[in-house]
Amino acid sequence: MTIVDVRPTTMRLLSGLGGTGAADLTTHLATHGPLPVPSRPSPRWQEAVLDEVESSGLAGRGGAGFPTYRKMRAARQSGAKPVVLVNAMEGEPASGKDHYLLTFVPHLVLDGADLVALAVGASTIVICVPAERQALVARLQQALAERRSLPYKRPNCEVKALPGHYIGGEESALVSAVAGKASVPQFRPDKSVGLRLGRQPALVHNTETFAHLALIGRHGAQWFRQMGEPDAPGTSLVTISGAVRHPGILEVETGRPLEDIVAAARPVPNVQAVLVGGYGGTWVSADNLSVPFGRQGLKTVGAAMGAGVLFVLAGGSCGLLETERIARYLAGESAGQCGPCLFGLPALADDLELMVRGQPQPKDLQRLRARCGLVAGRGACGHPDGAVRLVNSALDVFQADVNYHMDYGPCPGSRLPATAPVPSLFHQARPVPSRFTRNMEPA
Repeated sequence: MTIVDVRPTTMRLLSGLGGTGAADLTTHLATHGPLPVPSRPSPRWQEAVLDEVESSGLAGRGGAGFPTYRKMRAARQSGAKPVVLVNAMEGEPASGKDHYLLTFVPHLVLDGADLVALAVGASTIVICVPAERQALVARLQQALAERRSLPYKRPNCEVKALPGHYIGGEESALVSAVAGKASVPQFRPDKSVGLRLGRQPALVHNTETFAHLALIGRHGAQWFRQMGEPDAPGTSLVTISGAVRHPGILEVETGRPLEDIVAAARPVPNVQAVLVGGYGGTWVSADNLSVPFGRQGLKTVGAAMGAGVLFVLAGGSCGLLETERIARYLAGESAGQCGPCLFGLPALADDLELMVRGQPQPKDLQRLRARCGLVAGRGACGHPDGAVRLVNSALDVFQADVNYHMDYGPCPGSRLPATAPVPSLFHQARPVPSRFTRNMEPA
C-alpha cells in the first residue's frame, strides 16, 4: 500500500513523515511541538479545552460521526472519574488508517488521549487493539516508554489486546470486552445514555479522532476550521483500495469531490462504482462521483463518510458478486444476539448468491427487497442496518447487472475473481502496509 495525498498542503496528521520511518518522540516534538497542557489542570482550563473542541466542530472519525465535544462534556459532568478508551480495533477489512497512525505517528494519538483525559478528569487511558496485532502492541509499549520524559503528569495508560472481529469496534462491544465480558454490542435503545466500565463512565473515541484532538489542542478551533466544510470541518483519513494503481491512505480535506480523491490513487479506466464508508456503507455509481466527500454531499447520494473507506470497482466486474461476498462476511461476523442478525443476514446473503450464481426470478428479487425491509432498524446494534444499506445500494447502482442475471443467468463479470478484501471468519491478521510514498498529485 502507499500513502498518497490529494494536495501536499492537506497534510496535517501525516505531516513530517518520510520514507517508511516511524516518528519517535523526538521527531514528533520537532514536527508538532509540545502539547500545551499545564502540570496541574484547573477546572477553568478543562472547560476551555471543551469549548475549543466544541468550536472546532470535530465529529468522530470512527464511522458514526458523533460530535466529539458532546461525549467529552457528558464524561466530565458525570460526577465520577471517567476511563478514556482509544478505539483502535479497526474491524473494517478494507481500512488501514488507524493501524497506520498507531504504527507511524503513535505520539499524535497518545497526545490526544492525554489531552482528553486531563480535560475530563480521567486518570486512566486504555488503548484497545486487536489481539492478533502483536507488533502494534509492542510499538505502543515502546511509545509509552518514550513518554516518561514528558513534563506534565500523565494519566495511567495501558494497552489492551482484545478479540479482533468486525463488530469488536462497536463502542458498547469494546467496553464489554475491556470489562472482561463477551465482545458483543449491548442493546441500547437510547444512545444518549453514556457507557460505563464498572462504576466509571467510559469515554470512547476512534484513533483518528484523538489524533485530530492533539492538533486542535495545539493550534485551536479556528485553525482546524481553515480546511473542510462548515458543517464537517477539517481533514479526514481515507483508505482507498480496489481498482487503483496506488492503494493506500490519503488525507483529504472534507468537501473535496469524491472523483478527485479516487483520481489521486490512479484508478484504472472505466471505474464502475465506489463503495463509500466501509462494508456497511453505500455503493456510489461512477456518474455520481462529483459529489463532495462530506456530510451533506454524500447524503445526496445516500452515503456517509463512515470509517473513511473507499473501494473502487472496475468496469466489467460484477457488483452483485462483490456485494454477495461482503454480505456473507457480514453475516458471519454477527454477534448472534438477535433475529435480524442471526437469521436475516444469512438470508440476505443466500438471496444474493441466488442472484449471482443461479437463474433468479422476479419473485426472488421481491423477496430480497422485502427481507431488507424486515431487517432494517430491528437489530440490537447497527450491524444489520449496515448490511441492508449495502445490499439496497447494490440493487440500485447495479440495476443493469440485476437485469442481466434475471434474463440470462450469471454475467461474464461474475466469473471473474472478486477483489474486495474479505478475511476468513477466523479473523486472520490483515497485511500491514509495507511501502509508502507521499504527495502524489491526481493524474
